[in-house]
Formats: sequence, C-alpha cells, structure tokens
Amino acid sequence: MIYGIGTDICDVRRIRDSLARHGDRFAAKVLSEPEFAIWKARSARWPERGVRYLATRFSAKEAFSKAIGLGMRMPMTWRLCEIANQPRGHAQAGQPFIVLHGGLKAWFEARELQVHVSVTDETDYAASFCVVEVSADKLEAK
Repeated sequence: MIYGIGTDICDVRRIRDSLARHGDRFAAKVLSEPEFAIWKARSARWPERGVRYLATRFSAKEAFSKAIGLGMRMPMTWRLCEIANQPRGHAQAGQPFIVLHGGLKAWFEARELQVHVSVTDETDYAASFCVVEVSADKLEAK
C-alpha cells in the first residue's frame, strides 16, 4: 500500500546561483560523502553536468521528504538521504535508488517502508517523483 507520494521540481538556475554564492559549502550541505565525490568529479570535467547532478539530488531528497511526511525535520536530513544509481552491468543500470543512513535509516526500517524514486533533468529544471510503500499488514497494525 502507498504510505506517501512526493514530487519536486527544482530550478537548475537557483542551484547554480547558490553554488556561485556559497561554493562547495552548499553542495556539502546537500550531498552525502559519496554524492559529493561524484559531484566534484563531474563538476571538474563538465561544470554544467555537475550543477544538474546537484539539482537532481536536491529535488529527489525534497520529493522523498514529502513522501515520508516529514519534510526537512529530524530524522530527515540532506546528508542522511543519498541518491545513488545502479551500476553498469546491473539489470537496471543507471536507475536511481535511495540509500539511507543513521537515524533516518532506523526510522524508515522501523516502519518497514520501501521507496521508489525517479529523477529527470533538462537545461533549466530537475524533477523527481517518489513513492513510499508499506505492507498492508503494517498499516493494519497501527
């Protein structure tokens, strides 16, 4: 059963402006360590691709926070929610998925939730859609 649905659209120009004002500090606030490393590598090679990478992660985390019903309140934090992609060779290579850490992971697992996420970007916008599911048995136990 659906526990929650979240969607978000992010203006890539806003992300670009935040990076111009705050530099790496902005990215470090939003991205987990593995995401930050990917962002640095992409930004060094293709600066615009780095901006769009950051925008998709920002958007996906916003959509996830809405789907779980917390917004950006504890235990939900930017850095405890990581958006990764299935590796090459995987049946769904490139497909995004969410990796949770710390207290957010514990909160999510205690509710026996599952998540599905989709991200997309174009020149000016990044958008994300997130569906969080819970087993019917778990809902009935409430």
